Amino acid sequence: MLAKEIRERYLRFFEKKGHKIVASDLLVPENDPTLLFTGAGMNQFKEQFMGKNVTFKRATSSQKCLRTGDLENVGRTPRHHTFFEMLGNFSFGDYFKREAINWAWEFMTVEMKFPKERLWISVYKDDEEAYSIWKDEIKVDPKRIVKLGPDSNFWPADAPSKGPNGPCGPCSEIFFDWGPGTGCGKPDCSPACDCSRFIEVWNLVFTEFERKPDGQLVPLPAKNIDTGMGLERIVSVVQNVPTNFDTDLFTPLTDAIKKVLDAKGVSVPKSHINLIADHIRAVTFCITDGVSPSNEKRGYVVRKLIRRAYMKSKQKEAFLFNLVPVVVGLLKDIYPELEGKREHVAAIVKDEEDKFNETLRAAMPVMEEMLSGGKKKLNGDQVFKLVDTYGMPLDVISDEAETRGVTIDVDTYEKLMEKRKDESRKGSNITSDFIFKPDAFAKAPKPELSGDMPLLCDVVFMLKNGAPADAISEGENGEIITSPQSSVIYTEGGGQVGDAGHIEADGVSAVFVNVCNAGGKRVFQTHVKKGTLRIGAKVKISIDEKRKERTACNHTATHLLQSALRQVLGDQVKQSGSYVDDRRLRFDFTQLKKLTDRELLAVEELANGWIEKNMPVKKETKSLEEAKTEGALSFFGEKYGEIVRMVTIPGASKELCGGTHVDNTGVIKFVKIISESSVASGIRRIEAVTGENVIAWLKETSVGFDKELKQMSSVAGGTASLFKSVPGLDKAAATVDKVLKNEAHVDKALLKEFDETVRP
Repeated sequence: MLAKEIRERYLRFFEKKGHKIVASDLLVPENDPTLLFTGAGMNQFKEQFMGKNVTFKRATSSQKCLRTGDLENVGRTPRHHTFFEMLGNFSFGDYFKREAINWAWEFMTVEMKFPKERLWISVYKDDEEAYSIWKDEIKVDPKRIVKLGPDSNFWPADAPSKGPNGPCGPCSEIFFDWGPGTGCGKPDCSPACDCSRFIEVWNLVFTEFERKPDGQLVPLPAKNIDTGMGLERIVSVVQNVPTNFDTDLFTPLTDAIKKVLDAKGVSVPKSHINLIADHIRAVTFCITDGVSPSNEKRGYVVRKLIRRAYMKSKQKEAFLFNLVPVVVGLLKDIYPELEGKREHVAAIVKDEEDKFNETLRAAMPVMEEMLSGGKKKLNGDQVFKLVDTYGMPLDVISDEAETRGVTIDVDTYEKLMEKRKDESRKGSNITSDFIFKPDAFAKAPKPELSGDMPLLCDVVFMLKNGAPADAISEGENGEIITSPQSSVIYTEGGGQVGDAGHIEADGVSAVFVNVCNAGGKRVFQTHVKKGTLRIGAKVKISIDEKRKERTACNHTATHLLQSALRQVLGDQVKQSGSYVDDRRLRFDFTQLKKLTDRELLAVEELANGWIEKNMPVKKETKSLEEAKTEGALSFFGEKYGEIVRMVTIPGASKELCGGTHVDNTGVIKFVKIISESSVASGIRRIEAVTGENVIAWLKETSVGFDKELKQMSSVAGGTASLFKSVPGLDKAAATVDKVLKNEAHVDKALLKEFDETVRP
């Protein structure tokens, strides 16, 4: 039985049991900064497990996951992976232990026809209910039921004694017995043994308690089920092969790796081939889901996986990129997004391999010299030099040193690296007065909505320094919730900042700098300028309409720029991120090469041409299916409901978007790209300004304005009218008109006046 049939059987089995089949979430968890990557099937259901947004009570999924905790074991053991698929069935306050256990047993013994005598069970030592169900109802021989402690059979592990506080519960696991001929050979061997005889294939988590700060386990009013079955593991059992890497999920890939290495006369251990196969799967999915190699957080993981696989291959030129089509071919049926990104992913991997090869060419001779002469230890300053000056990854240095029996002084290296980071931090002006934590507002009331503005309301909840408070004094920052709240106020989302404005009360003057969403509750991030704002205060809230309009201009301009980029560069351009506020816009997109000046100018020409035409901007609500049929662009990774909002600029752009937009493009006046750069392999970023912010930007820079005007000459004729509307530049507008008309004679006096006016 092939892996795709096992996956399909699992999902259809639980669909028949009343579960909704939910598509896999991205490898990057949405709205969950606590996770680097999606590591379990339950991650995307976090809100449902907390009793929020429960539109279905039963779900099943095949979730793509990434874990790096056991990175050193990948390839060396039969079953460790970075990327893997997790089959799961979930209940949100619906069924519980009895159904979960019965259905798991039915799937294993009836649907998959596993011999009952080959299946063993583990339960938490104090969970008599689960033990009784397995023994008395399922009729599993008690000799094949093992009671284990909280380190093995509780989630989170050791939660009863060590925490963390919050939802938790016992587990019950299903093991497959490979037989007495495998493992330690002891007559009393059981799943409690850490030998290879018993393989855990399914973990059933019964979330039934809330751990309190005093350590008490209090029963939850709504109990949940969270199960996880590793697809790679269950496939290895069904196909009766010794390792996950011998299943049809991997063999076409490992065969392709062997073929490449054999052709080049390179011999590496099977463990290295397994590692390469695992890592290129992980890399392909990460880049497809928008995580490109970089030196920051998730991007660094991808970069590290590529480098590890490259080093294990003993290659001296790029070859991993040729494996991407093999991965796509294996899994495109279940993950169709892979097909459209195949060439883009392969190009990014090749680019990363080439860069790493250049690093190795420069650094390897230096490292060889450092490791020569029978040395037993590499000094910390030498390690730091290899990393900081030559860009050699620490794990590569460690691996090379280990093969020669040389230790490295990691402590000194880390101190030097920390010193370098401190120096970098001192040179940074990045600050944040607010760190928004949605869970902090879980117990806040959810107010009614009103469409009225200015909004007359009461302060009903307040945080200061992240903790509940009764008052925010003059000069202090805090976060407040009011009742009622206005549906007119925009909350931060989709890459756009929330509204800002003023809060007034008796003897109090305050401003809110942003509005965030915490489970449908609008949270005002507030600075009190005068007086003391208290719980229960009656306040009047008004929006900064000019800021709101400038933000809308920038958001609509983002749509125009995406459309222009796709026309100039091709439809392979896809949005991979954006940020819009009232001052400027930032747009990240898939593109391997730096844009030329000609390409940037062409993008500006198109966008400003649409602005000059004063085109209508339509906002419509319709079904997701209807919007897709009409060709609306969607942002990959964004979750859309059945009903969506479509923003259309006829003949220019059509996107699904919930942000604020102008009513016609002419309001934007002008868009100017002020920078284009790389933010990760295969991801470029443009930043731009619109309207009056163009003038503000020019005043802040040392751009020679005569040159800038000539660059604008072939763009939009609306530039001159924009300058005419700015006090102090009205007389110089005549010069702008002449430059835009490409007239040979330009009034130098006016140009000089213009240049002096806009310069600081």
